Amino acid sequence: MKAFVFPGQGAQFVGMGKDLYENNEVAKEMFEKANEILGFRITDLMFEGTDEDLRQTKVTQPAIFLHSVILAKTMGDEFDPSMVAGHSLGEFSALVAAGALSFEDGLRLVSARAQAMQKACELKPSTMAAVLALPDEKVEEICAEIPGVVVCANYNCPGQLVISGEEDAIDAACVKLKEAGAKRAMRLKVGGGFHSPCMEPARAELAEAIEKTEIHTPTVPVYQNVDAKPHTDPAEIKANLVAQLTAPVRWTQSVQNMIADGADEFIELGPGKVLQGLVNKINREVATFGRQ
Repeated sequence: MKAFVFPGQGAQFVGMGKDLYENNEVAKEMFEKANEILGFRITDLMFEGTDEDLRQTKVTQPAIFLHSVILAKTMGDEFDPSMVAGHSLGEFSALVAAGALSFEDGLRLVSARAQAMQKACELKPSTMAAVLALPDEKVEEICAEIPGVVVCANYNCPGQLVISGEEDAIDAACVKLKEAGAKRAMRLKVGGGFHSPCMEPARAELAEAIEKTEIHTPTVPVYQNVDAKPHTDPAEIKANLVAQLTAPVRWTQSVQNMIADGADEFIELGPGKVLQGLVNKINREVATFGRQ
């Protein structure tokens, strides 16, 4: 069984989607429609911008979403999943690809999410840090002991976690994690503390946008980040999308559940190969492929 998976923030690169735009008429139309909806030419930033341009949350998120969704659309009958999932932002790409959201609504939601997150980041300094080679339980235990906001944000694969929260709390946690034997505990170059209580101001704003958006029953189950379980009920999908902003991304658990439900082939659609690498670390028995 095939599982199609969609990457999140951090996978972007300059030139992403350019081949699609130049060689596929459907892709070109969708990119131009996106420029119109967003009110600026995101294609210029994707194809010819700088790394700095692409690192702005309000650009990064729609750019990755567009690349992933347009790839799925241009595959035609080759896009034949039994199930889908996306890492953080990638969950929106997965929902559009599975027919739960229209392309236009998906893009508007991603843009609203990115702008709300950017605003939340500006309200209070926050960040994230990667932690390598410690058991999840140990990382959770140390985070719980630190004063201030610091939580596990991304369960990426066994031995690779990302923590998120207030800058001082993250720095204090990194010191403790290294003392506990972490191979690495270092800050990431991100705009803020995503998937933590620091995103609470963005959650209310996004909830309003999601509430107004029509979500349909997807054609295949969508394994959502919040609980790593398959969902097809539109009301549940909406609630999980809102909760996702301040809750951890349970990627390890999502992949394990997809494999338990029959997935033996994972195809990553979008920029980079991050998810293929994570799937291989979670389970070496399954096949991984990618298109970008």
